[in-house]
Amino acid sequence: MKNFKRVISVAMVAAMAVSVFACAADTAETAETEAEIVTNGISYDEYVAAELDTEVTVDVYVQATQGWWNDSITVYAADQDGAYFIYGMACSEEDAALLESGTMIEVTGYKSEWSGEIEITDATFTVVEGADTYIAEPIDLTADFGNDDALIAHQNAFFSMDNLTVVESADGAAFLYSWDGSGSQGDDLYFTESNGDATATFTVESYLTGADTAVYQTVEGLQVGDTINVSGFLYWYEGVNPHITFVEVQ
Repeated sequence: MKNFKRVISVAMVAAMAVSVFACAADTAETAETEAEIVTNGISYDEYVAAELDTEVTVDVYVQATQGWWNDSITVYAADQDGAYFIYGMACSEEDAALLESGTMIEVTGYKSEWSGEIEITDATFTVVEGADTYIAEPIDLTADFGNDDALIAHQNAFFSMDNLTVVESADGAAFLYSWDGSGSQGDDLYFTESNGDATATFTVESYLTGADTAVYQTVEGLQVGDTINVSGFLYWYEGVNPHITFVEVQ
């Protein structure tokens, strides 16, 4: 009986040793994983407070990209606190394929301003390996339609607005190819909406959503008087100038 107890005791000690070793290995693996995703970016509030033309590093999640061209790409990005527009970021064609929606990247560039749009320019990036993905839900800004002072607080955010009415853009048209109607299919689309009190012009940015996309084709089919719901990115150019990615005709 004593020998049996001794055997059990030895087995228990051995099992405890294996368990401790496994826990130590798991802890080391967790620490290694956490070390892999340590980042250097400032917070969104710090980014907002940063002076123009200063270098910034931010850790953001890709929401969408414009078409890659000439070793650069333009990115609509966000984190859980705000949104960013990264213009002409240095990027090889091979690396452009890594910038899927939700991917976390660390971006270093210069906080800049162009016609009211706050953006990051002259940027480079690295993909943050092992990070979780994040895709922002649209912010309902229907109540702020026509109020640029309220909308600017959400600049570049993914947003939605409902129950807007298509009004004439020029010569009775429901939309224009290019801002002045001088373009043709494949160029940016411009269309004007009203909530009954104010109007605003929205854009389907062809580098983001081109002529082969559902939103582009839906806008080409709009009629003056249609009631629509929209969503997109709250880009700015001399005032609110959203880049629309979805249109639903009621």
